[in-house]
Amino acid sequence: MSSDDSKIRCIVADDEPLAAALISSYVKRTPFLELVGEASSSEEVLAMTSDRSIDLIFLDIHIPGLTGMQLAHVLPQNIRIIFTTAYSEYALEGYRVNAVDYLLKPISYDEFLQAALRANEEIGLRRAASDTNVSASYITVKSEYRLVRVPLSEIDYIEGLKDYVKIYTTGNERPVLSLMSIKSLEATLPSGTFMRVHRSFIVNLDRVRLVERTGIIMGGRCIPISESYRKAFFDRIS
Repeated sequence: MSSDDSKIRCIVADDEPLAAALISSYVKRTPFLELVGEASSSEEVLAMTSDRSIDLIFLDIHIPGLTGMQLAHVLPQNIRIIFTTAYSEYALEGYRVNAVDYLLKPISYDEFLQAALRANEEIGLRRAASDTNVSASYITVKSEYRLVRVPLSEIDYIEGLKDYVKIYTTGNERPVLSLMSIKSLEATLPSGTFMRVHRSFIVNLDRVRLVERTGIIMGGRCIPISESYRKAFFDRIS
């Protein structure tokens, strides 16, 4: 199979042959996806992601070795995950690790396609940001069916709300709202200027003017600093 750089390179990870064959057939049926291979254990997933450029994994939660949830914590941040499982009780945890979607077996092609389209949007935005040298001047996000360029110098802070982010900019009361995870957006921002200070907040360090005991005062709002980020934040601003 020849590789097309515009396509999303996928792995199907499932130790049930019939389930893996079904998802693989869905991948082959979808024009913007490219099937790189199948894995039946966590060891195979890690091997396939260590030496290939993988964009997306359709990942069963119960596979030999590490569980799908455990894998989600060790895989590179640029690899997006769509969980495929017969167990609904892991859905909340799946969203906590910023999975693109959580599909319950048996999975129809329509359900598969909706999840794949979401992944395509997230990965497309990341590629667009990379292609335009985001660290130099701006990010490009999709907001209300439009692509919006947001200058980095104008961003005060970013708030993550489940599947959405709100980008607050100087002089604008209304934030830019975009359907993407805060984790995926964080991966496109220059780390020298932007810093995660809470699971739900990223701040522009250049815009920080006042820090109180309870948090960062910005735009008339107090941005909380969680304990896990506190030391790193104060080390940076000092």
